[in-house]
Order: sequence, then C-alpha cells, then structure tokens
Amino acid sequence: MTGLPDPGASRAVLIGTAGYRHLAALPAVEANVKDLAAELCDATVWGLPEQHCTTVLDPQHPAELLDPVGRAGEEAVDTLLVYFAGHGMRDAETADLYLALQGSREHVGYTAVAYQHLRSALRDSGARRKVVVLDCCFSGRAARTLAGTPEAFAAQAAVEGAYVLTASPRDRVALAPDGERHTAFTGELLRILRDGIHDGPELIDLDTLCRTMEARLRSKNRPLPQSAQERGMGRLRLVRNRARAVRGAPAGPVLAADVRSAMVVAGIGLARSLRAAGRSGDALPVLRLALQERVHDGEGDLLAVQLELSDILQETGQTREAIEVLEEAFQQAHRFYGPEAVQVCRRLAALLQESGNHVEACAVLEHALDLLEDGSRAL
Repeated sequence: MTGLPDPGASRAVLIGTAGYRHLAALPAVEANVKDLAAELCDATVWGLPEQHCTTVLDPQHPAELLDPVGRAGEEAVDTLLVYFAGHGMRDAETADLYLALQGSREHVGYTAVAYQHLRSALRDSGARRKVVVLDCCFSGRAARTLAGTPEAFAAQAAVEGAYVLTASPRDRVALAPDGERHTAFTGELLRILRDGIHDGPELIDLDTLCRTMEARLRSKNRPLPQSAQERGMGRLRLVRNRARAVRGAPAGPVLAADVRSAMVVAGIGLARSLRAAGRSGDALPVLRLALQERVHDGEGDLLAVQLELSDILQETGQTREAIEVLEEAFQQAHRFYGPEAVQVCRRLAALLQESGNHVEACAVLEHALDLLEDGSRAL
C-alpha cells in the first residue's frame, strides 16, 4: 500500500453520544467528534473533504446511527472510516457489544444498537478498505470478534478489508477523565494527529498508530487500546505525520494525477446515480470518459469503472463490448491483489462461459485462484 487513501473516494462517519436519559453523561464525546472531524479534514493530516465527513451527535434511534454509515458505504470507493464514542453496553443474555443511544438502558440490548448491525452495514459497503474506531466501554469485545478462532472470524466478522481499533479490553471500562476535553483514548489519538510521531514514518499506518497509542496510554496507567485486522490492513497509511513536516512550508501543488483520480471517482458516483434513476444509457458516456483517465497507483479505481461499465453493457445487450472491457481490466488485474481484481476475473469468466468460450473462462478462473492465494500469503 503506497500513499494515503484517496480523500475524494473515501468517506468518514463520526458518531458520538454525549447525553443519556438513563446512563451517565459523557460531555467529552461531543468534543471528540468535532475535533476529530477537524483533524481528518485538515490537508496536513488527511485532507478529507468536509462533505465526505459526516458527524452524528446524540442519535436517538438505530436508524440515526446506521443510516449515515449505509450512505457513506454506498459512496465510498477507497476507504470507509467509522468512529463511535459513547457508552458501550453488554446484553444481559448474550454479553454481546451494543452501542448506546440517548434512551438506552443498562443491560437491555434492544434499547441500543447491536455491534453486529454496524458490522453488517460495513460488510455491505463497496469500499475497498474499512476502518472502525470504537471509543466506548467494553469496546474490546468488537476486536475479539475479529481476533477469535478462525471459525468465529469467518462466521461473525467477514468484513472485507477491515481494521478495528478499540479503546479498551472487552472487560474494562473506557476512561473519560474528569476535567479533560476528550476521553483518554480519543485524546491520545488527537495528539498524534496534531503533533505527529517524532521518530515515526512520514505517513502513519494503522499498526504504528495503535502501537504509539498503546505505549503512551500505558505510560499514563490508562486502559490500553486493542486492535484486529483483515488482509494486512494494519499497513494502511491513513494520515500524514506532522512531526515530519517542514514548519512553515506551504502546501504542495495539486498534482495532475490528483485531478484525474478525482475525475474517475466523480464519474463512478455520477454513473451510479444515473443508474439508480433508471438512466443507464446516460451513464454509459460518463463511464467511457472516466476510462480515458489513467491514474498512477489508481488501478482499483479504474477497475471499479470497468466493472460498472461492463454491468451496464451487459444489461443493454452489448455483451461483446462488455467482454472487451473486462478483458482490458483483466490485463491490469494480474498486477495486484484486491477484491476488484478477483471480481473482474469472476465476471469475465461468466461472460466467456455464456459466450461458449469455456477454455478461456477456465483460464481466467485459474488466475482468480492465484490472486486469492497470493492475497492469503501476503497476510
């Protein structure tokens, strides 16, 4: 993984519940959400556009918490980041993790949002990578579901490309120190985003972020964060290291590649909106224009365009052209492993088989198996 996630193709949803009717108030949560949003949108940290960073404060109903995640998941192509701060709860019967709402009652799971519903919303997203940050009591239980036995991992937490960072072990209470602006966990996270890591890399990956937070919180005798990941997601470089920045240096120029990447992402989004409105014919020229752009290290975005274009061509009976588009995508897919590359192979094989080209279809499927094996060895 090189560079940071594309801000134009990524989304963040920051959720916090500070006020409760039946649980203790957590006034620091509101500052957590607002200050974290400001840092993620800062060009010297990540540079996420403000319209791509959704904040949700004091949700009262499950839909108020989950719907923004679902919408962001539909829009995100590169990376989807979801943050929750507030009370975590354990159901009296199952001891599973629940995220508290304003009206939640202790040990009554149905008054809160089950973590498994958030996990389902993440699984439904087409984003290439997902990051979950939980700053709540007993949040380590979410990490456990990703780091348990292989059977539990496959059955309970099959979220493609997920990394989970949590505030505390599953049986400890996350700390919200009296008189401090932020909770202990998010406060340390914000210090790293604002000040950087003096002996760290230029771009901070998730594993480095977690290790640094753990060391700093241990030195303060505070609850230690937990993490779990899929497909080597800990290597994802999420933010710039401000400690490595030259003080007073102006921001760098907008590169042509950045503009082209934004055009590709915008094309995908517009085409999907047109398809949803029943205007697939209008989506075709948009996707063809997007395909004309070639972005260095942006193969995943181009594959997403080609997959979308081949779908519309197949729907409109232009099977031959759909195969040609997928064959071009296949030439890129052999260079790197990713969910889009495997999807290209599967769709191309299906169209070739429908067209009677069984030998070619088998060859493409064999390549898909090689990609999956390569991805497993990379973990």
